[in-house]
Amino acid sequence: MLVKAFIPAHITAFFFPRFHDDPLKAGSLGAGINLNKGTNVFVVTDEGAGRLVHVIFNGKPVKRSAAKISYGVAEEIIPPDFRGDVEIWQYFDFPNGHGFGNSAGGALGTALALAYSFKNKTLLQAARVAHKHEVIHGGGLGDVIAQLHGGLEMRIKAGAPGIGVVDNIFFGDYKVLTVPLGRLSTKEILRGEIIDKIEVNGERALEKLLKNPTPENMMHLAREFAEGTGLMEGELLEIAQELDKVLRLPSSMVMLGRSIFALLREDEIPRVKEVINDLAIEKYSICEIYNSRPEVGRWIG
Repeated sequence: MLVKAFIPAHITAFFFPRFHDDPLKAGSLGAGINLNKGTNVFVVTDEGAGRLVHVIFNGKPVKRSAAKISYGVAEEIIPPDFRGDVEIWQYFDFPNGHGFGNSAGGALGTALALAYSFKNKTLLQAARVAHKHEVIHGGGLGDVIAQLHGGLEMRIKAGAPGIGVVDNIFFGDYKVLTVPLGRLSTKEILRGEIIDKIEVNGERALEKLLKNPTPENMMHLAREFAEGTGLMEGELLEIAQELDKVLRLPSSMVMLGRSIFALLREDEIPRVKEVINDLAIEKYSICEIYNSRPEVGRWIG
C-alpha cells in the first residue's frame, strides 16, 4: 500500500524553549507561520519474510545515523509483529537546516503516514511520537505541534500535541516571502550562551503578541526578537534592511536558520522581486499561508 502525507513547512518568528525530563512535556512557546510548501512523505509497505525499514531523503537512501528521528518514529509505530519492507520517502521543498521545519515535517509525515497505513494510532498519538523523537534527538521543540495546527499560530503552552496549547491568529490575504541563505544548528543554539537572551526576548514578545494578536504585530515583534537576541546580524540584517525599504511590515529572520521571511501584500511583490534581483539572490519563494491540518491518505497517483 502507498500512503502520502503532506506537512507544511513552518517558520518560527520568535520562540523560547521549555525543557523537561519528559519529552512530551518539553516544547517551545512563541509564534510562527505554516506554508503551502513543505514536506511530502510517501510510505510503502510490502509484507514479506523479514523486517526492513528504509528511509530516503529527496530520492537518496540515508543511513540510520543520518535519520535517527525518522527511524525512531518508524520503529515505534510499525507493529512489532509486522514482517515485510517499509520504505519512507521524504521530499523537502526547502533545504535542510535552513529553519523551515524539515526535521519535524519528516517526523510528523512519517508518523501520520505509518499510523494511517497500519491503523494503529490516532492523529494525536502519532503526532506525539513525532514530537517525542524530535525532542530526544535534538531536532526541535515546537515545530510538530505548530505544523499540526496550521495557519499563523501562537504556542501558548509547551508540550506535545494534546498536551501543549496552540491558538491561531486571523491573517487576511498575506503571502510569505522566504529567502533561504544557509544553515544553523538548532542543537548548538539551544546549548549556547545566547539562550538567556532568547528566554528574555521571547517571553516579552509572546506577552505583547497575546495582548494584540495581529499579523502586523507579530512581524514587528519578530524583528525585535531577532535583533534583540543578536541572532540577526551581518548579511541577514543587511538584506532585511534592503527589503524593508519596499515593505509595509518589517522582514525578519527565520528561527532557527540563516534565512529571511516577510509578510507581503500582492501589490508589494513586484518591488520585492526587484530588490531580490538587485541583491543577486538566486533562491527565494513566495508562498501562501497553509491554514489547515496536515493531509494524509492513500496515494493513488
